[in-house]
Amino acid sequence: MNILKTCHKLRFFFDGQCPLCVREMRALKRYDDHNLIALIDINSDQMADYPDIDPAEAQRIILAYNNRNQLIRGLDVLHQAWRLVGKGWIYAPTRWPLIKTLADQCYLLFAKHRYTISRWLTGQSRCDNNQCGR
Repeated sequence: MNILKTCHKLRFFFDGQCPLCVREMRALKRYDDHNLIALIDINSDQMADYPDIDPAEAQRIILAYNNRNQLIRGLDVLHQAWRLVGKGWIYAPTRWPLIKTLADQCYLLFAKHRYTISRWLTGQSRCDNNQCGR
């Protein structure tokens, strides 16, 4: 594994074609003063560096490698990412025992319909040609 992959505490795989996902990643990186999180668009050429990531799973649920090179999934990724930038409280309730199962099911429903939800909330269902990256 090269040094670039190991200098971050979290390597976060996200859908760069999802307008809401891109907005959240921008917000997250605004707080990432120490560059602890590497963002990898699952639709980019960077994915060639991660042959062990299943493309179908990455389309279904967000994935990340933590600093111990363990694969984490779903809301655990978001909670870990925001915790690293000092804002873990944003997703902390989704990890509470009485809420976790329902929150995980709601997240999977959101992920499945993220393009439709993005269209409702932003007027744009997908980012093509890096238009969300501008």
